[in-house]
Amino acid sequence: MDAKPNTLTIAGSDSGGGAGIQADLKTFHARGTHGLTAITAVTSQNTRGVVAIHTLPLAHIRSQIDAVFDDFPIAAVKTGMLGNAAVVRLVATEMRMRKPAWLVVDPVMIATSGARLLDDGALEAMIASLLPLADVLTPNLPEAEALLGRPLGRDMDAAGADLLALGARGVLLKGGHGKGRQVIDRFYDASGVTEVRHPRLPIEGHGSGCTLASAVTAGLARGKSPHVAAREAIVWVNKAFQRAWRPGTGPVHVLGH
Repeated sequence: MDAKPNTLTIAGSDSGGGAGIQADLKTFHARGTHGLTAITAVTSQNTRGVVAIHTLPLAHIRSQIDAVFDDFPIAAVKTGMLGNAAVVRLVATEMRMRKPAWLVVDPVMIATSGARLLDDGALEAMIASLLPLADVLTPNLPEAEALLGRPLGRDMDAAGADLLALGARGVLLKGGHGKGRQVIDRFYDASGVTEVRHPRLPIEGHGSGCTLASAVTAGLARGKSPHVAAREAIVWVNKAFQRAWRPGTGPVHVLGH
């Protein structure tokens, strides 16, 4: 078999299997890459909510990152749930030292159930140290508002420009939290904006943000440009939504990776 590119996710574990590390690995596999992990936190959760969160010691997070970089040629890296400022700064330091070809930052802040996954100090650390290293930033609408410190309003292009000004070279602004019959995802970079529209499905998808960011990461690892990787990821995640189902007793659906 032909070798697959290696992709690394630095994120939290979801015991319910729908989001976080678990969603990332399923996406990496489905999109033709070999998934590597550095787990930042272990969550106790299911389709009804997050019960508990345990953040791993910094030394162990660092040792996971070092272990995979010391052995595997890593084509692209994605960050997800980082939790606190110390973890954010550690990951930023490692990325500056390791200099991966591609870095996708998914600024995970709140779980589908509403549980907060990023504290205020971590948000400031992310803006200061991690976003300037990102090739693609993938916020949903509430995360974009938190990063900018203001409501987005109706002028999404102004919001996209302001998000780019935080330092990432590309921004995929996810429209799933918007209103209306269509979901409008927008990709911004120095060349302008591209919109991808598709019908809104009447389901609550668990792990959709993790899945989309991981699909972008896999596309970059396989040689796609950020613009193409983002568009292909959006189309693929929409199909995964169409295959979604409810595995537990809670209201959320997991995606059909």
